Amino acid sequence: MSDKKTIGIVGARGHTGSELIRLIADHPQFELGFVSSRELDGHPVADHNVACGGELRYENLSPEAAAQKDVDAVVLALPNGKAGEYVAAIDAAKANPVVVDLSADYRFDDAWFYGLPELTRDNYDGQKRIGNPGCYATAMQLAISPLLGQLAGPPQCFGVSGYSGAGTTPSDRNNPALLHDNLMPYSLADHMHEREVSRQLGVPVEFMPHVAPWFRGITMTVNIWLQQPVKVGDLRALYRQRYASEPLIRISDDAPWVSRIAHKHGVEIGGFTVAPGGKRAVVVSTLDNLLKGAATQAMQNLNLAFGFDELASIPPADFFTEISA
Repeated sequence: MSDKKTIGIVGARGHTGSELIRLIADHPQFELGFVSSRELDGHPVADHNVACGGELRYENLSPEAAAQKDVDAVVLALPNGKAGEYVAAIDAAKANPVVVDLSADYRFDDAWFYGLPELTRDNYDGQKRIGNPGCYATAMQLAISPLLGQLAGPPQCFGVSGYSGAGTTPSDRNNPALLHDNLMPYSLADHMHEREVSRQLGVPVEFMPHVAPWFRGITMTVNIWLQQPVKVGDLRALYRQRYASEPLIRISDDAPWVSRIAHKHGVEIGGFTVAPGGKRAVVVSTLDNLLKGAATQAMQNLNLAFGFDELASIPPADFFTEISA
């Protein structure tokens, strides 16, 4: 009998689900228990994801059927608004696996642990219900947190994401033809991630999202007004000190590029700039929305829940790409 922990994925056809399959397949102490996808029902998982060997096939599982699966954890990689029926079925089945929800459905629920490990791991106390932060929300919080006690007003966040962030359901925001030579603004006030970050940081945050023609990767430029003037060298040093023990966060002198973070598991923060007078600072953060913005963070949360090395299955060589001189 295997002593590995078994993980089920609901919504495995999506971009994030595919990344999770790869991470779980490479994990020394996890194995896939089931993968649920309506569109790929009956297909061998290995036909669509070479990282997964064996005979496992996609299944089209109802909430009740998924809840009856004997697994140690379930990852819900579903669109917003779809997780509730699965959570209700799992609760009714009383099996009590760890549940990691990648949607926004439980990020505002105090009964769920909010799992942005670099900021919240010290608050983890064995909770079996974990809300994975949003991709934009991760980039914003990591860029703002070191200055949280010095804010003189709401940080203004200008975010641009590749179109994979819009999911696989066809829409204007994931249509390459419409995005060609274009930058598409949307939900410019009261965006869900604006509310999420404001709730988590305890201060108002203003967020303006856009979709770009590239497939994956987020860049977030954050404008921050400060109570006291700061020098750019001290600002950079503050971030280096704050994240010195975080292997998935790198602080750079220059502004980070999306093309250098795509397919990587970490977050790069840089471009530190201070306006004349020293009270206005600008910080840029980048991450891959499918990895640190979703699947990698879910893996960190699963490892945390089971007491494993937080970075297990996250390849060290792929934390960051090499930055050319």
